[in-house]
Amino acid sequence: MSEKELPPQQPVPPTPAAEAKPSRPGKGLAAVALLVAALGVAVAGWGVWQLRTLTASHQRQSSQIDTLSAQSQALKQTEQQLDARLSQFPLPQELEQRRRLVAELQGDQQRLSQRLETVLGASRQDWRLAEAEHLLRLASLRLSALQDITSAQALVEGADQILREQDDPAAFATREQLARALAALGSVEQPDRTGLFLQLAALRDQAGQLSVLAPQFQAQNADAPTPASDDSWVHWRLYWRKISEFFRVDFNPDDNLRPLLAGQSLAEVRLALNLGLQQAQWAALNGQKTVYEKALDQALDILTSSFNPDNVQARQLREQLLALKAKPVEVQVPDLTASINALHAYLSQRHTPEPAAPREGGAP
Repeated sequence: MSEKELPPQQPVPPTPAAEAKPSRPGKGLAAVALLVAALGVAVAGWGVWQLRTLTASHQRQSSQIDTLSAQSQALKQTEQQLDARLSQFPLPQELEQRRRLVAELQGDQQRLSQRLETVLGASRQDWRLAEAEHLLRLASLRLSALQDITSAQALVEGADQILREQDDPAAFATREQLARALAALGSVEQPDRTGLFLQLAALRDQAGQLSVLAPQFQAQNADAPTPASDDSWVHWRLYWRKISEFFRVDFNPDDNLRPLLAGQSLAEVRLALNLGLQQAQWAALNGQKTVYEKALDQALDILTSSFNPDNVQARQLREQLLALKAKPVEVQVPDLTASINALHAYLSQRHTPEPAAPREGGAP
């Protein structure tokens, strides 16, 4: 083959190393400068932060210093006030003298109290025993005048308590009599006088509501309808209804009906019944059995003589009065004379001086 016939050669591509251009030294310096600048900014910011932190800390310390200064001033003022108060107190020598005077005064007071107890000891016991005697006499008076068992029992218990506080063996006989009196009082039942008084008051109210003394005729045709105007006997029917209200003819009369006395009215009967119940109330409160029964008998007689037995109100009132009449208002109270005499003997024994003991080998 000849040179003319050879194919043309292709151009060879350049290598990367051949294409790369040499770097400039100025770019590296710029990066280093930027890095240094960033570090400088960071150091400056850190410095600013540290400065602010120090400033805030300085401010807190300043406020604390001001607070401590104020507290110091307050402590100084308190110290000055304490000094002023301490300067007002007496000296230790004067305090010791005052303490000694107080001790002497207390000793004198104790000795005086002991002397007073010695002088007034017997008098105080006599006063208490006199009080016990007064309680017994008052209990006896309550029993005889009012038959008050409860109050008398409380008074006797008070007298026994006084003798118990004396702690004297010589009072044994007196306390024995008081124990018997208390046992006798406990065996007696106290009548309910207050309850009787209130029940009689309620019956007085019922007695004031009694309205019918004798039976009244009630016409059977009182509620009948008015006759018609076209009835030919209308006038006679009306006339008969009118006159039938004034009289009637009863072929089966009640034998128990009692006519009223002449001039006697319902108000007078109520007044008499009320007075009888009031008298029964007074007798119940005062324990007067005879007066109580007579007053109730009087009220029962008024109900029997003035009201029809068929009257429901009068019959119920009569039954209640009979029930109250059976209740006791008077009791047999025990006698406290023995207890009073025993206490009086004990008091006389206390005030009687003991005989002097005879001397041995000599005249009395």
